[in-house]
Amino acid sequence: MQKKKFVFNLHLLHLLHEMNTEYRYILDKKSRKHHCPDCNKKTFVCYIDTITGDYLPEQFGRCDRESKCLYHLNPYKNGYAKAIWEQEQGNTTNWKPQRKKAIVQPTNEPIFFDFETFKQTLSNYEHNIFIQNLLQNVSFPFEIASIEKIISLFRLGTISNGYRKGAITFPFIDINDNVRAIQVKQFDNDNHTTGTDFLHSIVEKHHTRNNKQLPEWLEAYTKQDKRITCLFGEHLLSKYPNNPIALVEAPKTAIYGTLYFGLPESPTDLIWLAVYNKSSFSYDKLKVLEGRFVYVFPDLSKDGATFKEWETKAKDYESQLSGTRFVFSDLLEQLAPERDKNEGNDLADYLIKQDWQLFRKQNIKEQPKPEIEKSEDSEDSEAPKQTFISQLELLPKVEVIEQTENWSNEIELLKNYFINKELPMQPIRLNSCSMIYDVKKFTDNHFTIVAANNGNPTFLPYLNRLQELKNKLLN
Repeated sequence: MQKKKFVFNLHLLHLLHEMNTEYRYILDKKSRKHHCPDCNKKTFVCYIDTITGDYLPEQFGRCDRESKCLYHLNPYKNGYAKAIWEQEQGNTTNWKPQRKKAIVQPTNEPIFFDFETFKQTLSNYEHNIFIQNLLQNVSFPFEIASIEKIISLFRLGTISNGYRKGAITFPFIDINDNVRAIQVKQFDNDNHTTGTDFLHSIVEKHHTRNNKQLPEWLEAYTKQDKRITCLFGEHLLSKYPNNPIALVEAPKTAIYGTLYFGLPESPTDLIWLAVYNKSSFSYDKLKVLEGRFVYVFPDLSKDGATFKEWETKAKDYESQLSGTRFVFSDLLEQLAPERDKNEGNDLADYLIKQDWQLFRKQNIKEQPKPEIEKSEDSEDSEAPKQTFISQLELLPKVEVIEQTENWSNEIELLKNYFINKELPMQPIRLNSCSMIYDVKKFTDNHFTIVAANNGNPTFLPYLNRLQELKNKLLN
């Protein structure tokens, strides 16, 4: 009895000593950040052993995104500190953590996102703010048919309830059609990001708040070290095995790129894919592009840091991936003002200002593809620095199509109707795919477009939507 009590008191004195002086295990005070084991953001601060100078196993640390991620594993709260102390005192313990490896080892095989949970997101697009913005709130609204094809192509979804209600879901589906992760993005009416989450995290928090046991799949899924282990849009590679690739950082940019450059309807059309974030331009993700021709559009950054980093990595990847060519467009780097670079703007920020209907009509001179196979003497040959997009000029001066008829009478009649009509303040459903949340903004936007393009058949859908809204209000 006396011996046990003495050992306990030693441990107690040791802990009291730590509390009254400095802790042995502290968060690293250097600026170095690691990838968070929960949200995968590079915002993770590791615990360090002040005696040995080593990092603790990689799961011990705190994510700086405390209000969003909440991950914090403290070595003093789960027995790790006690176990190490007992080992150093010569006592035996059942727990012998390795300093270089996490105690809970990740599985070799990936755990996929539950398919039934994923399918529940594939509806309620009339409440999807991002989708509705594309149909009516952007400067040049897209046609319903194009949006429906984009939804189907990338399997976009909607959060139908909860605190992320109205957010869009971007599923990361691998080449074998397995759902690896589902990013949740909240947008405002200008399609600017207001919040980011992951569906597995939302589901987990819902169960925790309601004191419910986590589903078996989610228990296993959350124990993985990494979850976003494939490209956004990767599932399209098997459907379009010979198409060239356009690679960007964020899923939103891939969506915009597809809407502006067109769907992959022929073997020469681009497939737009996204890596997820700056640090995701990695060999593990890009090896699936082996044998492909890849145009790369990094986001803007201060002093072109991202462009330079990706370009350097790509040269290394080319040497490891047979028949793969990465071609970088430096158009944004050349044209963008310093403010845009400092803000990290991307291709989407420039595309959305353009009229997609006229944009597709540009006379695009395609860059001839260089020979893929390299001989031993040509290993140092450089990839072409100019691509088809730099020939296109991102901000085109487009000639107006010759008018075929005049809509002045129709425009005047519609204007008179809407001026004398008390417009509803509440949202109104225009059709099965479109919900108008701000009727006045919708009509003002459409009248501006049809007035500026009177008689241009390309813009007839805008006039038709105004007439459709009038009929809706009359009924």
